[in-house]
Amino acid sequence: MIKPPIAKQIDSISSSKKNDPYNWLRADNWQEVMTKPEKLPTDIRDYIVAENKYTDSIMKKTSDLQKTLFAEFKSRIKEDDQSLPHPDGDYEYYTRFEIGAQYPVSCRNKKGDKTEQILFNFNDMATGFDYFSIGGICCNNQQNIFAYGLDLKGSEYYTIRFKNVDDNTELTDVLENTSGSLVWSKCDNYVFYGTLNENHRTDKIWRHKIGTKQSEDELIYNEKDERFFIGVSMSGSKEYIYISAYDHITSEMYFLKSDNPLGEFEIVQPRKSGVEYSLSHRGDYFYITTNVDGAIDYKVMKTSINKLGVENWIDFIPYKEGVLISGISVSKDYMLRIEKENALPRIVIHHFDSATDKVVEFDEQAYSLGLTGALEFEHNIMRFSYSSPTTQNETYDYDMDTGIRTLSKRQIIPCGHEPKNYECRRIYATADDGAKIPITLVYKKTTKLDENTPCVLYGYGSYGNSMPASFSTSRLSLLDRGFVWAVAHIRGGMDCGYNWYTQGKLMNKKNTFTDFIACGNELINQGFTGMGNITAMGGSAGGMLMGAVINMRPDMFKSVLALVPFVDVLNTICDDTLPLTPPEWNEWGNPLQSEEVYKYMQEYSPYDNVSSQSYPHIYVQAGLTDPRVTYWEPAKWVAKLRKNKTNDDTMLVLRTQMGAGHSGATGRWDALKELAEEYAFIVLSNQK
Repeated sequence: MIKPPIAKQIDSISSSKKNDPYNWLRADNWQEVMTKPEKLPTDIRDYIVAENKYTDSIMKKTSDLQKTLFAEFKSRIKEDDQSLPHPDGDYEYYTRFEIGAQYPVSCRNKKGDKTEQILFNFNDMATGFDYFSIGGICCNNQQNIFAYGLDLKGSEYYTIRFKNVDDNTELTDVLENTSGSLVWSKCDNYVFYGTLNENHRTDKIWRHKIGTKQSEDELIYNEKDERFFIGVSMSGSKEYIYISAYDHITSEMYFLKSDNPLGEFEIVQPRKSGVEYSLSHRGDYFYITTNVDGAIDYKVMKTSINKLGVENWIDFIPYKEGVLISGISVSKDYMLRIEKENALPRIVIHHFDSATDKVVEFDEQAYSLGLTGALEFEHNIMRFSYSSPTTQNETYDYDMDTGIRTLSKRQIIPCGHEPKNYECRRIYATADDGAKIPITLVYKKTTKLDENTPCVLYGYGSYGNSMPASFSTSRLSLLDRGFVWAVAHIRGGMDCGYNWYTQGKLMNKKNTFTDFIACGNELINQGFTGMGNITAMGGSAGGMLMGAVINMRPDMFKSVLALVPFVDVLNTICDDTLPLTPPEWNEWGNPLQSEEVYKYMQEYSPYDNVSSQSYPHIYVQAGLTDPRVTYWEPAKWVAKLRKNKTNDDTMLVLRTQMGAGHSGATGRWDALKELAEEYAFIVLSNQK
């Protein structure tokens, strides 16, 4: 066992205008480090490497356990699995894995002919790289040239290249510093794509002519408002190309006929603060999912393509309070939508001609649905997936004309899995203000439930992201060791509608933290676990949740896993040069313009509220090239925790992935090895 590194302290005024003795961990050349990690200043690298070595020394005692966990994870994966074929024109596309391989192989065959054509073998392409991520693959309309985005650093700056799959040659076209995706014009002579600026924000959309240099590309759209994200996409009908500009509360869209690539994009409805909308195309109409007229949980409207302004929109699927429309998909004859009510999803199939609805739902207390949509715009087969905390993923093809549901694939677990051996429950905690917070529970039926039962409580609670009640093969390793796994559907997500989101953002953000604590109390009160036997787990904005709750109630938790945690909230949201800060002001508030927001944020920011007290066991993970949660946030937080925590009997470790970003390792086995270390920490901390 080696001693934990102690970070030096240097007086420094940070972006929040306060003295921050660990501010030196923020490299002045952080933009350069994103694409050239070797440029990290030596003193910062030395500290991070020392933290990794200390983590190695702590986790060394779990070496055998990590190998066991990895073997368990792997035994539940069909190594040579293959996706269902997805039809597109004359072809069917699918991916498959080879035994032992880290990455999939992308393939296709002609309909009616099972002769396989390999499009991309990502294992061969990844050879020699520590990090390998494909941003997106998009074929032209002739389906002979494929564009693909490639990130080799984890910084999410993608280089787009083009491959002719007829003769297996690369085109000379190379597009640098892109967001990773693009769309083709119908004639296949042009593509439209977005580029990222030096602060990692997509702010420009370009038109590129195939066969020319990127320097010759024409700028189509330049977003001047640094608070807005932008993107380019294709309608499901493939008739229109969209440009979308959006922040967390407002959107604006433009469209262009895909057979007129040299034309001008036309605006649908100019942006108005607080008004959101998105488009789906069918025939002579756009179908618009929107919150106008107070439809806080969204409704669907329609308008003629020739009459675009909001004054022309008419209701198509009326607003229903308490029923959240999560998204729609339109085909020739049907509109599909996922609705959520009381934290449970359902699929609704609307027939355009008869104006009738069919509902697809399931009977378990908690479950997850995923909607692929119609497999082809002109055909009436839709595909959706179903799983629950006890039931492995099932994929169904549903004939929308006949209502016949066909199970097309069930997730294979080679070592076996019996859903009946596990119990799934939905219970509710009462928040401080009386709100009922759903909690999804899963545990093995033979587990003895009492105050000594170890429990993992997972949470997120930001950006309106709902937490699905889905299946996990890796989670079985904890359930089989006697753990209860619980998901807290706290405010800040949209599990119970859009209001659920607004009650956990901006000046209501503290509800997210107190909801999570209320969920912990409910698990204890109902006898699923005991005080001090809960492991809290969350990542990114969920890592902020972890930092906040252990400052508030460290006695509740045995241990905490904070993965790429957004913990230096005040400094980050005061630093408008960082990649996500200006767009985030609608989520958290703008402390640069409001003293009230500054004070409120200061009251909960995990880094700012580290105090002299006992803390539970803490495992922190970071990525050196992470553009979303920069590496120095977790590094500073750990340094401050180590300086201030009063108990020496709990572990505090920081694992920084030196060659990865926000999502960690990209290969499937490497990702499982990372997970094995996280789970080993959970088991180890519950033995202490």
